[in-house]
Amino acid sequence: MSIVDSPSEQGPPRILVVDDLYANRLAMRRVLATLQVEVVEAESGNEALAACIDAEFALILLDVQMPGMDGMEVAEFLHGEESTQHTPVIFVTAGATDDMDRLKGYDVGAVDYITKPLNPSLLSAKVRNFIELYESRRALKKALAELDERNTQLEREIEERRRAEDRAQQLATHDALTGLPNRLLFLDRLATSMQRAKRNSTIFALGYMDLDGFKPVNDEFGHGIGDITLQTIADRLREHTRKTDTVARFGGDEFALILESVDSEETCIGICEELRARLSAPISLPCAGGSNGITVGVSIGLAFYPANGENADRLMHNADRALYSVKHSGKGAVHVFNAADDDGAHVHGAQVHAKMR
Repeated sequence: MSIVDSPSEQGPPRILVVDDLYANRLAMRRVLATLQVEVVEAESGNEALAACIDAEFALILLDVQMPGMDGMEVAEFLHGEESTQHTPVIFVTAGATDDMDRLKGYDVGAVDYITKPLNPSLLSAKVRNFIELYESRRALKKALAELDERNTQLEREIEERRRAEDRAQQLATHDALTGLPNRLLFLDRLATSMQRAKRNSTIFALGYMDLDGFKPVNDEFGHGIGDITLQTIADRLREHTRKTDTVARFGGDEFALILESVDSEETCIGICEELRARLSAPISLPCAGGSNGITVGVSIGLAFYPANGENADRLMHNADRALYSVKHSGKGAVHVFNAADDDGAHVHGAQVHAKMR
């Protein structure tokens, strides 16, 4: 018996010839030699089943009458196994079979019958038809596998592109150091907040905030410690503001806040005072000079929509003026914009304000 070690999708189709008589196997082998197939022989039902474990067959030529396990039993077993239930089986019989025997054969997976003595032309024609079907199925299977592989590759490429677009979007709309929204995203959120407040007749606060005493941190400990300080402040802002609020970094130690749907100015001032206290807590850092902690203060200027501005430019201007007033009057506080903050007398102090910030 010749049994191939493993199935091959690239090699010629395999035909399994099962017959207990060598002469019958030889006769079928000679006919099949004219076709481009690989012939595997088995002389018993057990050997046939063992061959099907080791290889995939395009067609099985199965003798019905064999000692031990006969062809019907072999076919029934093959038909019940998932790996072989679709393998076509042609029964080879010693003589004419009645209709009942044929029906039984079809029930257990037979697709055709051939009688002995074999007619070489008939056998060759039948085998050729099944080989063509097998090759078509194999080509289709290969095409589907290639298509599936290509689809998988496309899905990977789409996912990689999506991640790249997400990264690009993140970089375009968020601050690289802190991960907070940048000015571009903040302006978009501000426009949305104004539309929502106008639609719902609610108020919200725009806050400008910067750190008091941040410049000495950079000067004394270096920009690395300064960056850690900014990241810590950003983390605290995220932790101690609502998810509906927006916190952004404009650059340096400048931050901006949108506090949504506040009940009143007094409530908002209380929220900002608590936030300022939390942000001003010491930051534990292993920094130069033996210091175990850094403390920076926080100043916040507030402007309310719509009372302090019905458009974005005016609202931002007034929040900036409110922050300037805090810095000019001693820092470390929360201040709501009022008309005096925008008085012309303050214009002279603009350069001082820039240096303080």
